[in-house]
Amino acid sequence: MKSMEEMIQAAQQAAETIQKQMTETQSKLDSMEVEGLSGGGLVKIRCSAKGRVIGVSIDDSLMQPSEKGMLEDLIAAAYNDARVKADSVANEEMGKAQQGMGLPPGFKMPF
Repeated sequence: MKSMEEMIQAAQQAAETIQKQMTETQSKLDSMEVEGLSGGGLVKIRCSAKGRVIGVSIDDSLMQPSEKGMLEDLIAAAYNDARVKADSVANEEMGKAQQGMGLPPGFKMPF
């Protein structure tokens, strides 16, 4: 049977390993890209899987003062589409990381 000191040391090592894996997963998420679309692709927003906006593309046909309100709505819709995709990718990657750590399915890690 292990001594209390050995068990504490093992727990600390496990916690360090988990922290390292979570940090690596977070970095991976920031390098993964998703694209949100609206208006049939007239507005595109690229985001990292962590939700950081990388780029916005707006079709020239929407660059008219009379289309301002619609353009604003399309930008919001494209961002929301990208955010949903980013959340999905993030959840999938965090699930993979948790499986590698031997955590039970559905266990919620703070990130």
